[in-house]
Amino acid sequence: MTMAPPQASTLAGSVDTLFDVMLALTGTISVAVFVVMIFFCVKYRRRSHADRSNANQTRLGVEVAWTVVPFLMFMALFGWSISLWSRMRTPPADAAPIYVVAKQWMWKVQHPGGQREIDSLHVPLGRPIRLVMTSQDVIHDFYVPAFRQKQDVLPGRYTQLWFTATREGEYPLLCSQYCGTDHARMTGNVTVMKPADYARWLQAHAGTGLAEQGAERFRRFGCSGCHGSQSSVHAPDLDGLYGSTVPLADGSQVRADDRYIRDSIMLPRKQVAAGYAPIMPSYTGRIGEDDVLALIAYLKSRHATTETAREQH
Repeated sequence: MTMAPPQASTLAGSVDTLFDVMLALTGTISVAVFVVMIFFCVKYRRRSHADRSNANQTRLGVEVAWTVVPFLMFMALFGWSISLWSRMRTPPADAAPIYVVAKQWMWKVQHPGGQREIDSLHVPLGRPIRLVMTSQDVIHDFYVPAFRQKQDVLPGRYTQLWFTATREGEYPLLCSQYCGTDHARMTGNVTVMKPADYARWLQAHAGTGLAEQGAERFRRFGCSGCHGSQSSVHAPDLDGLYGSTVPLADGSQVRADDRYIRDSIMLPRKQVAAGYAPIMPSYTGRIGEDDVLALIAYLKSRHATTETAREQH
């Protein structure tokens, strides 16, 4: 019988192995240090017959060994951990995106196909999943013990976490960062399903796609009044914006990724595009992070449409 949660992702076994080796190494060295320390405490205790002549004896080999060998062992452990950390932070190119907004005190999940969940996340077995996460208020932490994965979810930033589930079932979802009064109740479940069952679940819970939601918000929030094709306002053209390089008024350049688009909506004066006056109003406090994610998905779809049109010509 084990107290540890099950290993339910491709990285869980590697994390456990690293932890076990680290525990064994540090435990062995700690025991060795205490054994030697206790031995000398007993040997040289008061009124013992040990030789206390303080003869100068230097054993260079012993001194080098007890310094270099543990150092090399811990450096090997460090290199191993860096390699594993890199794998955990580099999602596969084909990982399916799912969007998460943390809020006191719940997890709001949005699938690209319009499926929405609260304090629950459904994922398919054996397929890489990439979570794009942000917080509506304070710092939270998305933690699934069975996957051995957790990631801080920060206000004003996008963080990501990826995993590939390897076992069917329901696994606890926790917030491991104290986030306020009901922090302990900010829990949920991750449900891992067979691909066929997951496809049926998606179909049964399908709604308006995230990009379509963004198109609706683009009109409702008045974005089309300045950025629409018929607008008389001198504003940047958003077709093909996502992923492009944007020159800024201060002479620098920035890539139009999720972070840049979010800041352009919520903090429009932070990075003003070259050739345009800083007249766009801030939407901070007027729209939520889930609205921003929908707008970003819409701009991504416009970029894809523009690229397809270019290829056809």
